Amino acid sequence: MALAAGVRAGAVRVVTSWEPEERDAVLYAASGLFAVVTAETSTITLYRQWAELALGPYVFAALVSALLARRARHRPRPGADAGGWHWTTPRMLLFLLVLLGATLMPLSLEVLWRGDAPGTSHVQPEVSVVEASGARVAHGLDPYQNVDGSHRRITVPAGQPAYDAYNPYLPLMSVFGLARSTRAPARLTDARVAFSLITILVVVAALALCRGPTGPRLLALQSMTVLPTAALPLATGGDDLPVAALLLLGLVLLQRRRPVLGGLAFGVAASMKITAWPLAVLAPLAARDAGGRHGRRPALAVVAAMAAVFVPVVVPSALANVPAFVDNVVRFPLGLAGIRSPAATPLFGHVVVSTFPGVHRLFPILVAGAGLLVLALVLLRRPPRTPAALARLLGWAFTVAILLAPATRIGYFLYPIDLFVWAWLLRSEDGDALPAASGATPGGAAEDGREPALAGRR
Repeated sequence: MALAAGVRAGAVRVVTSWEPEERDAVLYAASGLFAVVTAETSTITLYRQWAELALGPYVFAALVSALLARRARHRPRPGADAGGWHWTTPRMLLFLLVLLGATLMPLSLEVLWRGDAPGTSHVQPEVSVVEASGARVAHGLDPYQNVDGSHRRITVPAGQPAYDAYNPYLPLMSVFGLARSTRAPARLTDARVAFSLITILVVVAALALCRGPTGPRLLALQSMTVLPTAALPLATGGDDLPVAALLLLGLVLLQRRRPVLGGLAFGVAASMKITAWPLAVLAPLAARDAGGRHGRRPALAVVAAMAAVFVPVVVPSALANVPAFVDNVVRFPLGLAGIRSPAATPLFGHVVVSTFPGVHRLFPILVAGAGLLVLALVLLRRPPRTPAALARLLGWAFTVAILLAPATRIGYFLYPIDLFVWAWLLRSEDGDALPAASGATPGGAAEDGREPALAGRR
């Protein structure tokens, strides 16, 4: 623990010694390298198309940022917060350029190309699934109709992948597909347009509520809009981004001591996709109140607010056809539905079930059981008492889960990456970055396990 804390402290000292333009240059250069690797090695044509479009903006932004950093080394930075992470006009212009060139332009072109060439070459399967689900809901039908009461599977239309018959999302995700059933132009009703708009709006709202140093807020904005963690999925699929944006908003609201509003944000995210459940379930542990409006039970306020959204949205749909709901939302994502999922990045868990097909049912059960046991022990010994600590814990949990899941994608790493960024964002705002002032350990908690009296509390 001490060694890890020392390494982390040393890394933080090195990074914080950089000029803000140097950090931008590193981020954009790393993004450009990711685009090169994706363009050369990805087996998905859509990913290669994004990489070819995004490479130029990333490289240009990296080069200009490096030139700006060279000049900045010889210029004083009066009044800069968080080690000089302030927002300057050149940095803002570069950010907007990358937002346009690496995120919005590839998204727009893929949407246009999809209209000219119907099929799946310019869209990820999840977009079509969400749109089909929205069309069913728009016509008053159940979004889960792959299995009827007799457990007979509905046949898949000719030429359509078998996995497209499954809807692994929760009912509220169908909202993003409702526009597809209208008479509006197809290029405006692509679910990716709604994914992107909601993501950007929610992220901007969440970061506007933050009161901490500018630097972590800028990094959070970049990771959720212009870096490959956001640009690639928004241009190709994008269903995870609005979920992640709502989770960020929920954490920020908990940080601002607004448990009811935070619970509502988590409830919306948890009603869209199961990937939001770990954070939503553990969020009450980090709930804190403001002004005693909810007595001494802010955790109950979070739970009640989440339930107010989740119960009326998810429960009726699940009870309407339990076998269909379980088959779509539980068995298919776990690889237990007899259909091969398109989520097949050869990480450890996928390699195990591919090499030993006989364990494809037992392996996810064992992994889930062991993971829950370890998580329970961690929660008992050192429960997260702040939103920053919660984000950090779940960042590690998501990393391990993605590596061991039998059906997974490399793109799911956007969750742990974002969670680690949010942990730094919230820790900086809470004053947790100064443990010596409160007697806290480097991990952000006091030695006795209680929440430290941090500077800057409101």
